[in-house]
Amino acid sequence: MSTLFDLTGQVALITGSSRGIGKATAYRMAEHGANVVISSRKADACEAARDEINAAFGREAAISVPANIADKGSLQALVDATIARWGQIDHLVCNAASNPYFGPQAGITDDQFTKILQNNIISNHWLIAMVAPAMRARKDGSITIISSVGGLKASTVIGAYCISKAADMQLARNLAAEFGPDNVRVNCIAPGLIKTDFAKALWDNPDIHKASTSGAPLRRIGTPDEIAGMAVLLAGKGGAFATGQCFVIDGGATIA
Repeated sequence: MSTLFDLTGQVALITGSSRGIGKATAYRMAEHGANVVISSRKADACEAARDEINAAFGREAAISVPANIADKGSLQALVDATIARWGQIDHLVCNAASNPYFGPQAGITDDQFTKILQNNIISNHWLIAMVAPAMRARKDGSITIISSVGGLKASTVIGAYCISKAADMQLARNLAAEFGPDNVRVNCIAPGLIKTDFAKALWDNPDIHKASTSGAPLRRIGTPDEIAGMAVLLAGKGGAFATGQCFVIDGGATIA
């Protein structure tokens, strides 16, 4: 059974991986044998995550390559550095995202709305376009976009973010149809409320926390590892027949 999740010698590029879901994904992929690239805007945070992973597994399982996802040149440099070090990219996890606004849609500024669309959709499109051609040429590869259950329902406080996450789901469907004949799989993971710094405005608010968990079957919020597990599955042989899907991991909140 372990071969279903064996990533030995494979290369995974994970954005937003110096903390939270991205860091957990990098850690667990390295645990399953992958070589991983840690990337976020802050070099010191990337280096700390890299060092933690390498110390945990006693090998150079991780390198750090800081990048600004809003800058196309920075993303290309990230891809180039990964290939220069490890030769190819077998798995891409588009995890980095932003949400600079919390409140009703009527109050969002043009700059805030544009930043959300840029970082959460366009940057994913850019990065996938840089990585996918080599995967398609090899007839193998996986791309996973970290979306959100926000893309499946309305919100009065993070509406623009939810719009971007719904768009990510459609991006995955479109690209899965395009890339499938070349054995490149594209999927989304849609986490519910996860205890990360990114989502602190939600889980740290007692009213929102209660509303998010009281009606859910599991009655709690999730952890980054509980999302990382699905990312490992989708990269490995265990997920080889899944493409164009959105896997909701939310403790059952959306079905209750």
